[in-house]
Amino acid sequence: MRQDRDLQGTELDAFGAELDALRLRTLADLGEADARYIRRIRAVIRGCAGSGRLLLFCGWFAPSWLLGTLLLGLAKILENMELGHNVMHGQYDWMNDPELAGRRYEWDIAGSADFWRHTHNHIHHSYTNVLGMDDDIGYGVVRLFPEQRWKPFYRWQPLWVTVQAVLFQYSIAIQHLRLDKVYKGRLAMDEVRPLLRQFRQKLLRQWSKDYLLFPLLALLVAAPVGAVLLGNLMANLIRNLWTFTVIFCGHFTEQAAVFPASVLQDESRGHWYLRQLRGSSNLQGGPLFHILTGNLSHQIEHHLFPDLPARRYAALAIEVRAIAERYGQTYNSGRLGAQFLTVLKRIWLYRLPNREALPV
Repeated sequence: MRQDRDLQGTELDAFGAELDALRLRTLADLGEADARYIRRIRAVIRGCAGSGRLLLFCGWFAPSWLLGTLLLGLAKILENMELGHNVMHGQYDWMNDPELAGRRYEWDIAGSADFWRHTHNHIHHSYTNVLGMDDDIGYGVVRLFPEQRWKPFYRWQPLWVTVQAVLFQYSIAIQHLRLDKVYKGRLAMDEVRPLLRQFRQKLLRQWSKDYLLFPLLALLVAAPVGAVLLGNLMANLIRNLWTFTVIFCGHFTEQAAVFPASVLQDESRGHWYLRQLRGSSNLQGGPLFHILTGNLSHQIEHHLFPDLPARRYAALAIEVRAIAERYGQTYNSGRLGAQFLTVLKRIWLYRLPNREALPV
């Protein structure tokens, strides 16, 4: 369990001021190295995607098909996590590159970028781990904290969460539609129809690219259509499972905290920083691992500084950890396997009502 010192008054203000100063120093230091990095990531994504799709045209020859699928899956992971997610946070708006403009970027995933910018950038980052406000807590189908109200269908949540992991891009895609509110009669269908049209349009474009365009191209060059179709399907599955794992490990580990809505009353900058720190979890690993996670392995730093280029988080983490320790706060960090085990433990335990579940 977390053992954090309670921060109040001037000490809390000082905590917030130190993190503000760290953010401003980093902003002032942004420059060509950051621009060069994100352009290289974009080039790597294009290279991996192009190479992977060409290899899939070679058909069922096992080495080429496996390598093609892996390269395409890698391209989708990097595009979603290190490029799309970070660009849509406005981390590279200062470059004035139209392809890297946060408000215009559209990513290679079933969900609309406009939906994501609202549900993630605005709702999630404003109300991180606040019960009843942050829809990312379990995405409506998983109970991960004892403070969440128990419902009978949670008994089967190991099954629901498995389906969610396999189809994770669709879980993200429908989040903004608020179908739960429609079902409960809290939201009129007329309000949702324009969003459904936008959802269908993006879904049609995505499916047409992965499951129609490239299989048809394979047909034109006399390549096995099934190999291309299955390769695209598996690449999306690889991306879905990896993204699910990283995101759940960043938010729902043993040490992650949730908060009642009352914390938002007169919340100061220091309080906001404290909530981000206590509600987040980091993953340890090398430089390549961090790139593959979109640097969301530094989830603490991302929640503290969502508009700073994610490539800076590794350096920021050293200073953030020191600040946290100086103010008596837990800096939650661990290896992927260990952190994911605590997530699985939460999923298993909190499928039951509190009186039946054992504490984590």
